[in-house]
Amino acid sequence: MIKKSERTYIIKDLDKTYCVSCNGIVAPFLKSLYDFRFGIDKTYNIGICSSCALMQTYPLPSNIELKELYEKYYNFGGESDTKYTRLREKVFTSRLYRYWVALDGDISFHNKRGSGSLIDIGCNEGRGLTLYKHNGFTSEGLELNKNAAKIARSKGFVISEKTIEEFEPYSKFDVVVLSNVLEHSTDSIGMLSQVRRILNDSGVVWISCPNNRSWLRHVFGKYWINWHVPFHTVHYSVDSLKKALNGAGFNLISIGYETPSLWIAHSVIAFLFARPGKLTVKLRNPLLVCFLMLLIRGLLFPVLWLGNLCGYGDCLVVTAQKS
Repeated sequence: MIKKSERTYIIKDLDKTYCVSCNGIVAPFLKSLYDFRFGIDKTYNIGICSSCALMQTYPLPSNIELKELYEKYYNFGGESDTKYTRLREKVFTSRLYRYWVALDGDISFHNKRGSGSLIDIGCNEGRGLTLYKHNGFTSEGLELNKNAAKIARSKGFVISEKTIEEFEPYSKFDVVVLSNVLEHSTDSIGMLSQVRRILNDSGVVWISCPNNRSWLRHVFGKYWINWHVPFHTVHYSVDSLKKALNGAGFNLISIGYETPSLWIAHSVIAFLFARPGKLTVKLRNPLLVCFLMLLIRGLLFPVLWLGNLCGYGDCLVVTAQKS
């Protein structure tokens, strides 16, 4: 019998793609997408499962390929104590940032207040941890990138450089944060099950991830920035995310929709400037990106609000409790 983890990677021989969640047959949905951000010279497709309706990227890179891609393109490079990072730190800890997040959408839970123990999965260099601590939580993180983990530790946080499967906490947590992380996993139910393992009996998980029913997905088509192939391996709707949560032993508490102007700005830039196999340099132009963000937020505010209200915002923002 073929294990699910093996079955996914022999689809070329079978001429079929299997769902990473339920093993159902995946039907083609959108073909020939390429990476806009880093210029990876390869095309990918998006498919939809005929059984559970989960969307996923295919051909799905193996875990070894993904590790190589993350190490080459995605990892934090260790920049610290530069003019840019000092300015960024001031912005993220300012009242202006809090006001902006309240207006534009809090997809990283940076304005969420409370108490208890919290762990941020994929905490990077600890920007979020600083804000969670300021908001009343005792916060720590998991981060595989040793450069980013070192920076986070320098801020006084406990950081483990282990996968969630390997991680054994001293005590269980009240809150686990998965901010734009779940869509990167090739085994989302497995990840959620591990999250459940490290939560206390009444613990909650905060999840944000792109919404594949976003109205902007229809506007931008294959240039929608949140396809983000090959790094986004799964693409959730509210229904498929609910199924994953239920399957991993969680009860949904709340779900909301947000549409960050940054995401729209990136989709606009990808539509205008992205070329196959080329790094889209303008995505990293702070003046252009900030100009577009302000323009979008100012001009499209009623449309964005209505899209969120109707459940077609760009980002799903979910709280679920361990059952």
